[in-house]
Formats: sequence, structure tokens, C-alpha cells
Amino acid sequence: MESIAAARAEKNGATAPDKRQKFVTLAESRTVNAIRAIRVIGKLGNKSHYEYSDADVKKIIGALSKEVDSLKGRLTAKGGKSEVEFKL
Repeated sequence: MESIAAARAEKNGATAPDKRQKFVTLAESRTVNAIRAIRVIGKLGNKSHYEYSDADVKKIIGALSKEVDSLKGRLTAKGGKSEVEFKL
């Protein structure tokens, strides 16, 4: 018995295993690229070559953290929508 997702994938010309393999291939490649980019940013920490302030460091780390949080939301949210949280 086929699942609804597999039936839809076949209808669109792609089978579920094909979509899985495409995800795995892209996820591995993009994750390696992201890690390499972060390591290159880390090389800016060499104080003998660069001058920067604590505020600069906080901005870089804040921007990266914000994007990682956004990534977590996109990959874990059901239906592609992220949760909205509000507290007073």
C-alpha cells in the first residue's frame, strides 16, 4: 500500500526514494560548505592579523545564531510554519 506522499511524488515524476536521495545529497554538500564558511570566519580571530572589538564579535555570533535558529525552525516545523511565541 502506497502512502499519500509517495503517490504525490510519483504523480509529479519523482519517487519518494529519489526525493530522499536528493535531500541527502544536498544536505551533506550544503552542510559541509556551511561548516567550511564558519571556519573561515573563525580565522578572523587571529589578533596579529586583524583588529576588532567585542561588539564586532557579538554581531557576528548573533547573526550566525539567528540563522541557525531560523534553520532549526524551518526543519522542525510541521507544515513549514514556525511557531509563534509571545510572553508578557
